[in-house]
Amino acid sequence: MNFETKIRNLILPNPVTVASGTFGNGEEMAEMIDLKKLGGIFLKGTTRHPREGNAPQRVVETPSGLLNSIGLQNPGLEEVLKTKAPYVKKLGIPSIINISGNCSEEYAEMASMIESCDDADAIEMNVSCPNIKQGGIAFGTHAKILGDAVKQTREATKKPLIVKLSPNVTDITEMARAAEANGADALSVINTLVGMVIDTKTRQPVLANKIGGLSGPAIRPVAVKMVWQAANTVKIPIFGIGGIEKLDDALQFFIAGASAIQIGTANFYNPEISVNLVDELEKYLKKNDLKSVTELRGEF
Repeated sequence: MNFETKIRNLILPNPVTVASGTFGNGEEMAEMIDLKKLGGIFLKGTTRHPREGNAPQRVVETPSGLLNSIGLQNPGLEEVLKTKAPYVKKLGIPSIINISGNCSEEYAEMASMIESCDDADAIEMNVSCPNIKQGGIAFGTHAKILGDAVKQTREATKKPLIVKLSPNVTDITEMARAAEANGADALSVINTLVGMVIDTKTRQPVLANKIGGLSGPAIRPVAVKMVWQAANTVKIPIFGIGGIEKLDDALQFFIAGASAIQIGTANFYNPEISVNLVDELEKYLKKNDLKSVTELRGEF
């Protein structure tokens, strides 16, 4: 059995990773689980310069989900490359830096900085953030803008480049094609859906930012569908993300066409979910005489 997942020249020891923003940078979880069992860690979303994030309230529970508007609170790329990436690298598992930029040039600048860091194994582009130069349009909702950002980032680095797609689009396949055509080595599908919760007593949104990103089991059917659409459109590997909390959930993503998965919201209420899934998935493949998760892909 081959449990490895290949993203160009990067080898993940297994296909179970943890999603950016739901696992910190691993330090907090180290006391509860064996991080070395993971296929890799997608570090918390990073910007070029430090950000304090949005004002509270920033998180609210929803039926089978979570709505958040953290606002990319982080210490900035220089600090992440200096202290966070090395921490993960010392564990012997892939360290993947998730970056957010205000414009294509900033993405490229960040990629160039990461290129010279031996402790960073790959880059994940978060394209669901405001594109200031384009009047607030998110990169991930406009194919040409997305393509330009990926192209400039690709030219700035030789490291594996993963593009995290937004589900808040009319056609996910158009965005998948734009990312692949401009140099993406893999896709992460999907990021959060946009939502709002209103306090009926105050008649005001619960989140200070009014809207936030919806994640958790509530979005899983949407995520599975979009992974299936993207997998039937592009040839590059896909990380399936969205409400995975047990083996059956993970299997749905692999059957839909994912080569690997990212565990997100479930980390908050079950810190052991990711490492447990590694064991459960391996047992499942052996029991069913499957050589890799790619053999699970359905024909439909």
